[in-house]
Amino acid sequence: MPSTPNAPGPRAPRIAATVFLTDRTIAPVPLARALEERGFSGLYLPEHTHIPVSRDTPAPMGGALPEEYGRTLDPFVALGQASAVTERLRLGTGITLVAQHDPIALAKQIATLDHLSGGRFTLGLGYGWNVEEAADHGVQWRDRRELVRDRMALMRALWAPEPTAYAGQFSSVRASSAHPKPVQAPRELAPGVTLHGPRTLIGGAAGPKLFAAIADHADGWMPIGGGGLTESLPVLRAAWEAAGRDPKALQVVPYAVRPTPGKLAHYADLGIDEVVLQLPSADEAEVLRTLDEYAPYL
Repeated sequence: MPSTPNAPGPRAPRIAATVFLTDRTIAPVPLARALEERGFSGLYLPEHTHIPVSRDTPAPMGGALPEEYGRTLDPFVALGQASAVTERLRLGTGITLVAQHDPIALAKQIATLDHLSGGRFTLGLGYGWNVEEAADHGVQWRDRRELVRDRMALMRALWAPEPTAYAGQFSSVRASSAHPKPVQAPRELAPGVTLHGPRTLIGGAAGPKLFAAIADHADGWMPIGGGGLTESLPVLRAAWEAAGRDPKALQVVPYAVRPTPGKLAHYADLGIDEVVLQLPSADEAEVLRTLDEYAPYL
């Protein structure tokens, strides 16, 4: 009896990278060029506008907060530089603190970057962890999730193909001429409801509030560190499908991952097609050495 060929295994995920770029690290241009030359799929950058030195909020990783949090470059300016010197490298934020932005101005920044990069931008967004930083932007901590939802809805009104007004709980905009438009094609959020703008991933820890928000107004999840996905993915998929979303459209992108062969194989088994690896917040020589160490994962 003839032998049956082995079925093909799951496809290996695309490999992107993230790094805290600061005024003391590798600059955006040589980093972006190095990533594209080596075959990395994307570059995602975090955001902090400032870190108040008088702070009661504990660091998310415990212990002292690393210096780079208070020295982080503006991600949109840095990604604009990266866009100008690359052709294929995808560009994203990991994450944008949407509650800390004027949504009309942020919509313009996002649409401009997506336009100039030829549709390569991914908006990773989140709710933040630093109460004092958010407070300096006038954010009431208890309102931050609904504030983000409101601001995303306003931005999508500006990204719509026709002038569209929006009036929400926290903000509003008149029907306006607002160009450029994001390059990426609209997606169906639910029957009869269209999602305008770039690919949007929400970062944060697994939980019912986060998963409800993802199903309500995003393309997927950006789990920080990428742990516990075996247990959390079925819960997210259930929330996604209960909201009437297409099961095939859900995107999950583990973020700031410290890679091992077993970990990446596990992600592939889960059907994940993109992983973002953590680079050191360091000078050019150290970052390039790390990129070369990650080469076997590409």
